Amino acid sequence: MSDDNGLTGPATRRTLLAGAGAVGAAVVLTACGGDDEPTGPGSAAPTSGGPGVSPSADAGGDRGAADAIVATADVPVGGGVIFANKGVVVTQPSAGVFKGFSPICTHQKCPVSRVDGGTIICTCHNSRFSIEDGSVKGGPAKQPLPAKEIVVDGDQIRLA
Repeated sequence: MSDDNGLTGPATRRTLLAGAGAVGAAVVLTACGGDDEPTGPGSAAPTSGGPGVSPSADAGGDRGAADAIVATADVPVGGGVIFANKGVVVTQPSAGVFKGFSPICTHQKCPVSRVDGGTIICTCHNSRFSIEDGSVKGGPAKQPLPAKEIVVDGDQIRLA
């Protein structure tokens, strides 16, 4: 038995549909990606005029460089950089002083989206937090951003 599409019998159509479904699933999974490179807004968002920063996988033997989130020179004084994929906001409130904070707003758990004017800003509901200590500078958030332990190792910053 053959129909006008040249396929014979229900088993052949079923095989064709299963194969098409597998190809579709492969395309979707490939699009989701599996690498550690930042994607989307806020993954390695430059702020306060700082340059774009992407964490790199340094192949050298230096642990500090290999585990580095960002170079100290890439964190603007009076600003910061958000690394949503690493779970940290790195700020430099004054020259040579670096702080780490959670990138999740304490109001309704939205990710913070930028650092500007000495504040870490969640644009979901406009909560603002100090780059110095994570304290609330403007609500609706009532709790500060939790600190994240970071280590400055030479000219590199990494999670502790």
